[in-house]
Amino acid sequence: MKAVMVMFDSLNRRFLSPYGCDWIPTPNFTRLAGLTACFENACVGSMPCMPARQEIHTGRYNFLHHGWNPLQPYDDSMPEILRGKGVTTHLVSDHYHYWEAGGANYHPRYSSWEAVRGQECDPWQCDLRPGIVPDLETMLPLDRRGSKASRHDLVNRYHTPNEEDHPQPQTFAKGLEFLNRNHACDNWFLHMETFDPHEPYRVPERFRKLVPDPYSGPLFDWPAYREVSESPEEIRHLRALNGALVAMCDHYLGTVLDAFDRHGLWKDTMLIVNTDHGFLLGEHGWWAKCRMPFYDEVAHTPMFIHDPRCPRAAGQRRKALVQTIDLAPTLLEYFGVERTPDMQGRPLRDVIASDRAVREAGLFGLFGAHVNVTDGRYVYMRAPVSADNSPLAEYLLNPAHMAGRYTPEQLARTDREMAPPFPHTKGLSTMRIWQPKGAQGYYGAHRFGHLLFDLRNDPGQESPLKDAKVERRMIDLMRGLMRDTNAPAEQYERLGVEAP
Repeated sequence: MKAVMVMFDSLNRRFLSPYGCDWIPTPNFTRLAGLTACFENACVGSMPCMPARQEIHTGRYNFLHHGWNPLQPYDDSMPEILRGKGVTTHLVSDHYHYWEAGGANYHPRYSSWEAVRGQECDPWQCDLRPGIVPDLETMLPLDRRGSKASRHDLVNRYHTPNEEDHPQPQTFAKGLEFLNRNHACDNWFLHMETFDPHEPYRVPERFRKLVPDPYSGPLFDWPAYREVSESPEEIRHLRALNGALVAMCDHYLGTVLDAFDRHGLWKDTMLIVNTDHGFLLGEHGWWAKCRMPFYDEVAHTPMFIHDPRCPRAAGQRRKALVQTIDLAPTLLEYFGVERTPDMQGRPLRDVIASDRAVREAGLFGLFGAHVNVTDGRYVYMRAPVSADNSPLAEYLLNPAHMAGRYTPEQLARTDREMAPPFPHTKGLSTMRIWQPKGAQGYYGAHRFGHLLFDLRNDPGQESPLKDAKVERRMIDLMRGLMRDTNAPAEQYERLGVEAP
């Protein structure tokens, strides 16, 4: 058995032709949809980047127990499990968060891995020569001048002047090298992952020409995570840049499809094409993600799967509700390996073959923010009932920040204690780190309140629904899923709902 997963970051399904986009050329995504089962109801789980990747490893939600953190000692790891069963697992990625403290123990779970450097503010190139960055920095918007992140980004750009130098082409080239070398061998899984189309939107000219854009102002290709304050012209410009970068992703996706054609891999190789989450580009008055409720543009994701055991699924649409937590069980089942008891996801073979449902509803969210539940039609977003967002605690044995470790001084200042084991921690107690009152995760969810949307009648989520009966049903679904996730008791108190 052989499998390939091609993963993009921050890919908005509404920017792809198979999901109705008509202004960005994505012929290879259209080609992909004709060769795979195309999922209409794929949804995120734990947000954002590394929490989503933790779900890909573990097949379970994690956002109710902690935020962005390394894999924990008790966590299952799908690629590690496959490796233990004799399957070679190989990661190729330019997603630089894998090499930071908050993600640094993900890649060693694979049999082998390759890193491509230079995306966003990856601390890669060191160039102290006078004039290299300051000259470029005068082109930046005022709110980005002088930041360390912007400096790293600009230095990385200076040292990758040509398209072939960019991280995405290098990532696909290394993934194709693996395919060309090993296509005739058996028992391998290739995880090929690019940071694009994540911001900043640095796009080679040949792709920028594919999406008309009359903008002529200063450099503006990196939206801040906040409410929109830019002009309509600037909003159109960023949408065009993102669209051009999506067109670039489409081009390099085509090189993988070509390799499948060339090597006859469709007959014996699974292909998954997915993303971690979407992105807002002015919709709902916001940029980006994580600073606002997870509207449909962020939470509702593209997903395509080719399972060679289900040839009749090619070109078919699947409406069953699926989530990121299903990817680990799907890959394990494909290789004939049982999923672990702690995995909440389900293998998707029957969904691919016949659109058989695997769940009634699914959770999604970010630590310390709304807890969201969807049944595919309705989305309910439950906010904390207190403005100080308390009580709230993280549960871990290996705590870290996104890009750095906890210092002894930071740990000394935290209100922490050892907590009894959860069912999924394999008998291990965890460190309970109480969050100070007012800790808001990425944003203050309380100010948005509880939100209920009917996606069938209001796909743009423009008019929150007031329906007590539907809200009660969604709360009951949320409580049941929280129970199944072994949610800490204080999460129910924080949300003002009764524990089941």
